[in-house]
This record gives sequence, structure tokens and C-alpha cells, in this order.
Amino acid sequence: MSKPDTVRFRYNQAILVAAVIAFIGALPLANARAYLLPVLLVPLAVAVWAWRAGTDADARELRVRALAGQRRIDWDQVLELATDQRGRAVARLDDGQQVVLPAVRGADLPHLISATGQTLPQPSAETPGQ
Repeated sequence: MSKPDTVRFRYNQAILVAAVIAFIGALPLANARAYLLPVLLVPLAVAVWAWRAGTDADARELRVRALAGQRRIDWDQVLELATDQRGRAVARLDDGQQVVLPAVRGADLPHLISATGQTLPQPSAETPGQ
């Protein structure tokens, strides 16, 4: 169970609904021949991925969750949070790696940063004539 100070980012749950519908639609095909039974694994894998994949953040660490595993990244390893060309959020680490944060968009970065307990710097209100 997640703590109240943990921010969770997940994909839209419509993907899960689509996977359930695809599973139901594949049942007649899988029942037609025994060798077509593995067809049911595809929508099942998509459903598990849609339910599980995402990013969790709290004051201590980032947890990047995928279909079968997760990676924990301490905040002191993160040099920068940025966006890539596709608008996805990435974490640049101190060892030179870039980790794509699943289900986090560039617009979600302020919410992600607030999970650390840090505040964003306020833009300075300079007048153009100075």
C-alpha cells in the first residue's frame, strides 16, 4: 500500500479495459484450435502492464515500475529531470544514464518535484527596462 506522501503516475486505465475486451474477443479464436491458445497471452500481458507500469515518487526515491520488475533510484543519483523530444519525462543520472519515467509527461514534472519535498524556483519578476 502506498504512503500518503507518495505520488503515483500510471497509464490511463482505458488500456486495461481495452485489454479485457481483446481477451474476451480472442476467446473464440483460442477455443477453435489448441495451438491458438497462446493468443490469449497477448491481451493478458497488456492488461498486467497497464495495471502495473508507472512511476512512484516520494521524498527518498523514485520507483520505476515495468511489466515484470522495478528499479529504485535515490534522489541523490538524479542530476536532472527533463523531457525528451517526444514529451516524456526522463531522469538523467550521475552515472550518465537516462531513465524514461513511465506514465510521466513533461507537464507532470512540477508535481513530481513536489513529491521530493522541494519547491520549484519562482520566476523572477524583472521589468524589461532594468
